[in-house]
Amino acid sequence: MVGRLEGRIAIVTGKHRRLIAEPLAKGYWIGGGSGFGAGITTKFIQEGAKVLIADLSEENGKKVAQSTGAEFLSADVTKRSDWEALLQKAVDSFGGLDIIVNNAGTTYKNKPTEDVTDDDFDMVFNVNVKSIYLSTNVLLPYFLKNDRPGVFINIASTAGIRPRPGLTWYNASKAAVSNATKTMAVEYGSKKIRFNAVCPVVGSTGLTHLFIGKPDTEENRKAFVSTIPLGRGSTPKDVANACSYLASDEAEFITGVNFEVDGGRCV
Repeated sequence: MVGRLEGRIAIVTGKHRRLIAEPLAKGYWIGGGSGFGAGITTKFIQEGAKVLIADLSEENGKKVAQSTGAEFLSADVTKRSDWEALLQKAVDSFGGLDIIVNNAGTTYKNKPTEDVTDDDFDMVFNVNVKSIYLSTNVLLPYFLKNDRPGVFINIASTAGIRPRPGLTWYNASKAAVSNATKTMAVEYGSKKIRFNAVCPVVGSTGLTHLFIGKPDTEENRKAFVSTIPLGRGSTPKDVANACSYLASDEAEFITGVNFEVDGGRCV
């Protein structure tokens, strides 16, 4: 059976396996912190795509590349030169580019807004927003010059739609992702370049202890889970399935949406 992404070429950014959050003070970022990148990569390859994964950690990226059959390039999504290298790698290795999944993201620990530091603010906006600015700024000219349809899928969050207290600037960064996604969908629709955002709700991930401001235990997650009608958080499989649909021809008339993969949280 031919996969829904047969012959497509994709870049997927972010950490690509589940892991405990690394020290954010050292400038590390985590792609959803929950293996979303690995889940998306695995699903895309199952559906026939060729995937280039971009990870800040060479060790993690290579492990996922080896286990899935993807290509890997170590990259910092907050650097223009690394995006230029990703584009060149996709063209050299696969002959082009069709799909970009901006999955890299980070947060600071849930705390009163007056306690947020300049470093906290800069970190979430550099990783969550500037990375998408750079991806589009570098990659859009490729699609436009070659008159090539393209798909950008940005991993946003329910936090940008129905924010909770204590994460003001993380929430604002994800709202910016959703707004920018809609704006570019309108701007580039006539060029057959689609932009959509996927909005997961928190699950049990490498960033959960930061979102809730306490250890990630079933007891401490209860307050979050109680607001989700389907009774659990988002998983890598949930996010991967949504991305696979949005990247496919089945979604050829879908652009500018916030696809809420949240078990009803935003209803």
